[in-house]
Formats: sequence, C-alpha cells, structure tokens
Amino acid sequence: MPDELKFENCSHSKDPLVGCALEGVATVLAGIRDVGIVIHSPQGCSATVALGYDHQEIDFTQRKTACTRLFETDIIMGATDKLKDLILHADKTFGSKVTFVVGTCAADIIGEDIEGVCRVLQPKTGSRLIPIFAGGFRGDAYAGMDLALEALVGIMKDPEGAGGTQGARSVNLIAPQASLNPTWRADLAWVRDVLARMGVAVQSVLTRDAGMHELRHASFASANILLSHDVGRGMARKMEEAYGIPLILADQPLPIGLGNTSRWLTALGERFGAEAAARDLIARGESLVVDVLRRRGLMIIPRYRNCRMALCADATFGVGLARMLFEELEMLPELILLRSGRPEAKALLAAELASLGISPQVACNVDGYQTRRALADSNVHAVLGSSWEKYLARELGIQLAFDVLSPTDRDAYLDRAYFGYEGMLNMLEVIANDFERALRSKEIAWENYDPQPAPERV
Repeated sequence: MPDELKFENCSHSKDPLVGCALEGVATVLAGIRDVGIVIHSPQGCSATVALGYDHQEIDFTQRKTACTRLFETDIIMGATDKLKDLILHADKTFGSKVTFVVGTCAADIIGEDIEGVCRVLQPKTGSRLIPIFAGGFRGDAYAGMDLALEALVGIMKDPEGAGGTQGARSVNLIAPQASLNPTWRADLAWVRDVLARMGVAVQSVLTRDAGMHELRHASFASANILLSHDVGRGMARKMEEAYGIPLILADQPLPIGLGNTSRWLTALGERFGAEAAARDLIARGESLVVDVLRRRGLMIIPRYRNCRMALCADATFGVGLARMLFEELEMLPELILLRSGRPEAKALLAAELASLGISPQVACNVDGYQTRRALADSNVHAVLGSSWEKYLARELGIQLAFDVLSPTDRDAYLDRAYFGYEGMLNMLEVIANDFERALRSKEIAWENYDPQPAPERV
C-alpha cells in the first residue's frame, strides 16, 4: 500500500471503532429466520447479541436467544452442566430446526468443549446443534461475521450432489449487512432490482431474512456475489471448494459513484449475457444524475473542487468512494482511514489509487485514537465519515464534516441506497446539507437585528 501510515506506541486498541467477534456472529445469525441461539456467557453478552438483531431490525417477538448467565463460580468451577441444561431447555422452548451454540470469551477462558457438548446432546434434541466459537479474543466484528458465515456452509446440502447448477441464472448475495450504510437494506434491494432487470434470480441472501430452505439450497446458485470488501471471502472460498460456485465481481469496487457503478453493471451484464440491460441501466442512471444535479446542484463542482479530504470508512465504501470523490466531485482525498484491512481489499484500494494517479496517506484497522491522531496531523479541509469522525473534526477545528456513514446521528425512517446512481445522489444530498450547515454562522446575535416594536395603536 503506497504511503501507508504507521503509528508508534499503539500496540493495543484505544477507543475501538469495531465491535467484538460475538457482535459479528450475532449480526449474521439474526438474519436467519426461526433459529435458536444459546449464548454461553455472562449476562452482559446478551446485550451484544441484541446489537446484532438491532442491526437486522428484528423485533423482540422474533428473537429466540438464551444465555447461560455465567457467574464467577461458573468460571472457576466449570459450567458444562449449565450449558447442557440450557440447550435442552431452549430446544424444548423454541422448537427451532437449528440451534446455534455460541461460545464467548468466558467459554474460551475456561476451555469449554462446546463441540463435544453439541455432539453428546444431538441425539436428545429435535434441532440441529451447530457450535460457533465467537470469543472476542478471536477478533473484531468483521472476524465474527466471517466465523458465522463459514459455519453456515455446513448447513448447505445439494440433494443431487452435483454442486451449483452450471449455466443457471441465479446467484447468492453474501454479507449485505457488512456495510456502513446506515440503511444497508436499501443497497440490498437495489442489487436485487438490478439482477431482476437482467433476468437473474437471487437464490439466497447470506444473510438477510433467510429461511432454512434458502440456506440449504444455496448450493444450486451458479455464482456468488460479495456485497462487502470486509467479510465473506472465506465463505465464498469454501462454497467454491464444496459446490463449485465461483465468486464473481470481487476484483473491482462495489457500485458506488458513476464510474464504479458503470463498471460493476457492465461486468454483471457480461457475466450473464445481459449486456443490453446493463447499457440501459447505465444510460438511465447517468441521465438521472446529470438531470438532478443540473437542476438542483449547479454549484456542486465549484463548491467541492480541490477540497482536501479525509475519508474514514470501511473497505466496502472506502474503496469506491475514493474514485467518486476524486474523479467525479474533483475533491482531493489526502487521507484514507479504513476500519478494516483484508489483504484483498488493500490490494484493490492500491489498484484504484494507482489508476487515479493519487497517493493519499492510508491506514487500515484504525481505532479511535489513531483516527484522531491522523486527522490532527493532517491538513485537510473536510472529513467524510460517520458521526464519530464528525465529532473529532469539530474538536480538531476542521470546519467541514460529512456524516454519511454509520454510526450516524441522523434519524432514518426510510431506507435509502448508497449503491448505484440514486445512491450517489442520496450521499450527495447528505454532503450538501452538511456543507450548508457547517458554513452557516452560529454566532449571529439576532436580537441586534430585531426591528423596533411598532407603536401602540391609539
């Protein structure tokens, strides 16, 4: 990676921006309908699992979770019997076809044999028991998502034993929730719509509102599409080995901005023999962007030209936004800070920056302390990121901060895509409004401009 930032005396995380592996596991499992989750942990980890359900917007009436609620004595003396009792109780209470038995940091510390427990209890339960080790020692939320996604490969069964149906026009969509779009569900809907217009069926979404039937038949798809540059490659690799399903479109940025959307749609159309549909989608989308910006954003390029930018994102959005900011808005990305850092994503970002001919400073797997330090040492006009970076920018005296990504302090009642052409406009609308608010004076003494009170009527 060119000009990669190095941080001294940062051997441990300060103000982590990414949750633990358990949160990532829960975010994936919460996207599967009618499964039970047994958490072998102290009671506080239940709140972490709840965050996964919150991310999927699953209400409390549909959550089938149980926690062993480990205490100090359990950690010292062992809690295998407690786990066994809870698994049997959850199986009877939930009546789920599948129960995930999730180990946490506490289970790792005491060396709980979760796989052995599941193996012993399997004949006594009506649900299939699947163990997952999700202790925070094993990594962050991205690592947790990978752990859960790879565990799902074992559920998939191909009744014909022939792998994915060759030539079939169907795909699996992997990891739509691994995204910093606060309303990522709209990005998933945009991809589904594009595929439908090209005559391509979605076999399974791994995972979003997925039933066990969809998971078991994911092996029939003819291709996998990753909707994240941060997670999912391990699952795709295992599915290719087990069922011969290739991963496609993983060597280019996701459809963010004009150029990346055009390239992504073109590649998708070529893969499925839908070039005409792709050209139509591109023509209509570019016309939409030009028409809207001509009427409502006349000052958009002069406003942003040569604005020195710090981009704070995950790889999913960071790789695509780099081109949109530089090539389409004529900004100057001088600092790119990613919360993640998969080797494939770093290589993709390096290729993008080389093709653009720019060399910003880059850092991956950053925490809050590193983000603040990098911003303080930079000379940027604006920061594009989440509400976290917006607060940091204000503290450091950076006037412009665009609160586009998650977590955001904006109320969102309707899902709005960031993928595609309308998605670009959605992001630009946020950026434009934050620009106006930042330059609006906050120190005008309006009372000095009040007109004199009108004389009383006689």
